[in-house]
Amino acid sequence: MADEVAHAFAEEWGQVVATLIRITGDWDLAEECAQEAFVSALKHWPVDGIPDRPGAWLTTTARNRAIDWLRREAVGAAKLQEVTVMSGEPAPAYDVQDDRLRLMFTCCHPALAMEARVALTLRTLAGLSTADIARAFLVPEATMSKRLTRAKQKIRYAGIPYRVPPAHLLPERTPAVLAVLYLLFNEGYTDVVRSSLSGEAIRLARMLVQLMPDEPEAAGLLALMLLHDARRDTRLSADGVLVTLEDQDRTRWDHTLITEGEELLDATLRRGMPGPYQVQAAIAACHATARTAADTDWPQIAGLYGQLTQTPVVALNRAVAIGMADGPAVGLRLVDNLAAGPLAGYHLLPATRADFLRRLGRRSEAASAYQEALDLAETQAARLYLARRLKEVSR
Repeated sequence: MADEVAHAFAEEWGQVVATLIRITGDWDLAEECAQEAFVSALKHWPVDGIPDRPGAWLTTTARNRAIDWLRREAVGAAKLQEVTVMSGEPAPAYDVQDDRLRLMFTCCHPALAMEARVALTLRTLAGLSTADIARAFLVPEATMSKRLTRAKQKIRYAGIPYRVPPAHLLPERTPAVLAVLYLLFNEGYTDVVRSSLSGEAIRLARMLVQLMPDEPEAAGLLALMLLHDARRDTRLSADGVLVTLEDQDRTRWDHTLITEGEELLDATLRRGMPGPYQVQAAIAACHATARTAADTDWPQIAGLYGQLTQTPVVALNRAVAIGMADGPAVGLRLVDNLAAGPLAGYHLLPATRADFLRRLGRRSEAASAYQEALDLAETQAARLYLARRLKEVSR
């Protein structure tokens, strides 16, 4: 029952917090009251059963907590009256997914720095922890915590309104919304426990494409998600070990999704001047359309990575592509050049280095690198894979 409660809460978290922020204007209070509603659900639902409308139950419980807090703190009669009146209002008659997409646009206010918009939206609407968000941005948890705090303070002190912007203001917020959806998809794609997040990201991306049919990057992002998601069922073995792209059973890929992703990508690329999501989708298409791992067009993939802004992760992926095209020794040199940068502590850096060393037959060095990656890996599937590789090169 605890798992069912957690799943129901995860599905409704964004809606509950967003409703409370709209009512109280206080991010911290909204999150605290939502957490208290979850604790209450864990107490009552195992006895009474999960209600027919868990979202409404959680929202009502959290809202009552907020009213109690405002009464205790004597925040002001006007605010308390406003909250009490709104407590009796029916829920907005939006489609759930469409409402969440609108709420993402609400959180992505241009007065905030881009990274703050994305981080705050992930925290508020997706319910990701500060640690999750910090990992996505490759920064320490304490650093991300300070950024989130500053963003909330700016909203509070600058009086930034928490409301859905009019249609003509949506384009200026689109880049941040796309970034949120991209990171939300990645979080669910890399962690099997949170696989529902990637499905949610795809649904919201579809709605965004419908909402903004002339936005090529929205279509590019959806194509990217579809091409990656087509491989989902082959990414883990029966015993839960990560299966690399090279070893996946391509006959089990979802070719319907691949075709949809390709067609969507082709249509948007015809507009010219592709943005980063379209370029990443083109990379994913190179992998998805290769009949075998040996047929992969690594030179083209390396060239496509070269078109992207060379962030640390992009630089690492480009090093992999070049290494696969020109040989592991070349790839290893490129990876070694990244070792002292922001990727220190990122498990895929030593894992990539270990793979090149293994291909070069330098087994002892590969073992050390695999051990380093194993110590840094955060998902069970990745740890099992790295442990298996470590055992292979240690024989």
